[in-house]
Amino acid sequence: MLDDLNVIGQRDPQGALQVAAQQYDQARFDANVSNGENDHREITRVVVAGMGGSALAALIVKSWLKNQLRVPFEIIRTYSLPHYVDANTLVIASSYSGNTEETLSGLNEANERGAQMAVIAAGGELIKLATANDVAYVELPGNLQPRMAVINNLRALVALLVHFDVVDSSTFEDIENETDWLESETSQWTSDVTTDKNYAKQLALHAVGKTPVFYAGNLMSPVAYKWKISWNENAKNVAYWNEIPEFNHNEFIGWTSHPIEKPFAIFDLVSHLEHPQILKRFEVSDRLLSGQRPKSTVVNLAGETVIAQMLWASILADFVSIYVAILNGVDPTPVPLIEKLKKELV
Repeated sequence: MLDDLNVIGQRDPQGALQVAAQQYDQARFDANVSNGENDHREITRVVVAGMGGSALAALIVKSWLKNQLRVPFEIIRTYSLPHYVDANTLVIASSYSGNTEETLSGLNEANERGAQMAVIAAGGELIKLATANDVAYVELPGNLQPRMAVINNLRALVALLVHFDVVDSSTFEDIENETDWLESETSQWTSDVTTDKNYAKQLALHAVGKTPVFYAGNLMSPVAYKWKISWNENAKNVAYWNEIPEFNHNEFIGWTSHPIEKPFAIFDLVSHLEHPQILKRFEVSDRLLSGQRPKSTVVNLAGETVIAQMLWASILADFVSIYVAILNGVDPTPVPLIEKLKKELV
């Protein structure tokens, strides 16, 4: 089925695969900062307010740049900001639509407390508020699903962090430097590449009809979360994730009462850049759980740097989950239940 371009066209009418195939180009998004003047106050901490895919770029930054961030960095995924937010806190409100109610609530609180504010959005109320109140913002390209705009969002977030002198400008360039390599890697996963040569299609066929569970080391934990998001929204499939070593302190024992024939697909998203003990934990955990859960499928993350591996894995997650959607007979693009929920909450 996955090699039948007619079936793919029928089941992916809005072209999610084509969007995935162009994600590499987001690595060169200019991410110009509008209303860029600021009073150069001292920034003692950063808070990013965002939900779902709009929070993912912040999770990537927190892990990728943990040794470069000059101040504490926290992601808030709810309506209220921590009590410590004050005039020396940079609050970045990130919502692809610009209308996410939790994020708007956080920005309003930031304004009330006199925080330094910034906005990332493709439009909506956030851009209106930023424009009207001279708040620094980066406007994202529109007409994408938030989960498919993660690299644009990452470029925007890093641009703002550079602008407010939280990270070095070289980090912005580090993303763009991966563009050509990502294009080459992506070309191996497109719909015209047959299954016998297409890693994304092979992973989809392994996972279809099962509940996937994604594991990554602490460094690559945002990647595992991204795979979960992609499965949920593209494939319309329940999925779970966790990180090692935390996994070994609780969930690890939970598998011991589950017969292996239960419909799970285990994926270990492994980076050679993780701590050596974490790499050992992957191997030992799978061995000790042999016969008590399905054997894990190891996805060795390609790339020689942290950001290269994160971007590679993010794009692959969308390809694989879109192919699972096609096998599931569902349209990978729309998320109508989420839109219905938003309307019910108004």
